Amino acid sequence: METTTSGYPVQLTYPESNKVANWRPLAHWLMVIPHYIINYVLTIVAEVILVISWLIIVFTGKLPEGLANFLIMCIRYSTRMNGFFVGLTEDYPPFTFDSAAEDPGDHSINLSVQPQLEGRSRLSVFFRIIMAIPLLIVGIVYAMIMTILMLLAWFAVLFTGSYPEGMRNFVIGSSRFFTRVTVYVFLLTDEYPPFDMS
Repeated sequence: METTTSGYPVQLTYPESNKVANWRPLAHWLMVIPHYIINYVLTIVAEVILVISWLIIVFTGKLPEGLANFLIMCIRYSTRMNGFFVGLTEDYPPFTFDSAAEDPGDHSINLSVQPQLEGRSRLSVFFRIIMAIPLLIVGIVYAMIMTILMLLAWFAVLFTGSYPEGMRNFVIGSSRFFTRVTVYVFLLTDEYPPFDMS
């Protein structure tokens, strides 16, 4: 497994192999539809929990562990679903809803987050969406490049059965960046995420 431990309170692992069955690009988008439906519902609930978490942190300076773990579960579910969709793994993502900071499973894509529950910066949380604007701008650029590379990579997979390493590394790096930004925007930490993809 390829691991990232950039010092940020997120650990995200992907499979090291870049081998992908030739037929996968034709079917992944269909196979992931049930997960997108579930993820859509989870996202709606997560947005409500996020507003509640924001209010609690602004008034108390603390994030309840249960709320943090639910938000982590939503991020984990989405990360696995998207990793499968873009071809970073051939393993179909599980329909699991483990709400724990540490990833309890042994899956091809694992995500663990160390949430900051105590001693929160109320000012940072209050202005979180404004503080995240530079991250979101960089994220848009990464997403545009990743979309182009992903389409090119899928054609390469159709003919070679292998995800081109440079393209795959960029997609993984972008996924790491998006995950760190999501953890920050979801109020799980006050530590500003780095702009790099390491």
